[in-house]
Amino acid sequence: MTLSHRRQLNPTNKLSHEGLGHQYADTRSAVADSGLDSNKSPNLKMRRYVDSMKPLRSKGGRLSVVLSIVVAGVSVSLLSCKNAASVQANLPSANTSNGNNQSLRLKGMTEAVAKRAIQTPLLAGEKARTLTIVKLTPVGTSVKRGDLLVEFDRQNQLRDFIDKQAANSELANKVSAAAETETAARAKDETEITVAEDNLGKAQLEIQKVEILSRIDTEKTQENLDEAKATLSQLKQTFDLKRKAAQASIRILQIQLDRNRETMAHAEANAALLQVHSPLDGIVVLHTIWKQGSMGEVQEGDQVRSGVTFMEVVDPSRMEVQVPVNQEDLSSLKIGQNATVHLDAYPGLVFHGQLETVSPMGRSGAFSGKVRTFSAVFSIAGHDPRLMPDLSAAVDVDPDKSVYVSGESQR
Repeated sequence: MTLSHRRQLNPTNKLSHEGLGHQYADTRSAVADSGLDSNKSPNLKMRRYVDSMKPLRSKGGRLSVVLSIVVAGVSVSLLSCKNAASVQANLPSANTSNGNNQSLRLKGMTEAVAKRAIQTPLLAGEKARTLTIVKLTPVGTSVKRGDLLVEFDRQNQLRDFIDKQAANSELANKVSAAAETETAARAKDETEITVAEDNLGKAQLEIQKVEILSRIDTEKTQENLDEAKATLSQLKQTFDLKRKAAQASIRILQIQLDRNRETMAHAEANAALLQVHSPLDGIVVLHTIWKQGSMGEVQEGDQVRSGVTFMEVVDPSRMEVQVPVNQEDLSSLKIGQNATVHLDAYPGLVFHGQLETVSPMGRSGAFSGKVRTFSAVFSIAGHDPRLMPDLSAAVDVDPDKSVYVSGESQR
């Protein structure tokens, strides 16, 4: 096949010197429009190479020239896009005028400043057991200090108290009777000792008449004297033993009485513990606990194990927000810093807040153990009936409105 035939089959190769010149001019105009200096462009060698290709008149080299021009155009376009992107990246963002003044948003939960947890009471002298609720204040009820919150079944404690009270009276009577018996026995023994001393004195007087008495009377008198001495000595010895035995018997009864009184006091105290009263003015909040094989709030008739926290009394007049703070954001917080608190449940409800405390110790983050999370507490100014504990809240901290309190202790 001749060259003329190849020209007919591939008409795209019919590029005149004028067409080649026009394409080269377009390329130079594109470079000029991109804002690049032709003397400082990194594609200077490429353009020189294209210029060197202009004098080519060989028919077989026209295709190579065209391909070279296309490659140069693509390179210039990519370079111009890269430079435009770098220029745009150096421009300041419209959302952030100054990185130090950017507002910081933290998410947390509301909680009451004054609150008291209510647990199932632990009964004195008894192991952990389940207690049955017979009376329960409904959730959300406003209570005053001293009002009854919950009452557990205390029939066993009241019955024990009554039984121990009866046993206490019986033991007290036994102690009194033993003391009276000992008093009578002591008086009797003392009388016997007095009689024995009198008999000994008489015998001693009779022995003084031994000179005028017969031998037989003298022996009888001596026997009476010896008998009087032995009787007196025996009475004195048994007197001390009887007193010790009587005191020991009374002491045993007294110990039994004391133990019974302690048991009775425990029963009375346990009966009082089963009636739980409010420690402060506030609102009743019930916790979700594991009971009878499922999770839920307690109600009358439920059995709850001792030591389980099932209720809380909170004072809604003073509220705060506890938020976790990433270690990257910790440096942006200062004690006394002002903030704005938003409630997710009530978007239109806004409160003013202030940073009160920041925990000195961090804990491991949720996604990495190397990233630490700290706990911060913001106080909420004002009060609203809709502001309750355990509501999700957003805290917006503005560095421009911060007040640093020097020397403030952080917990």
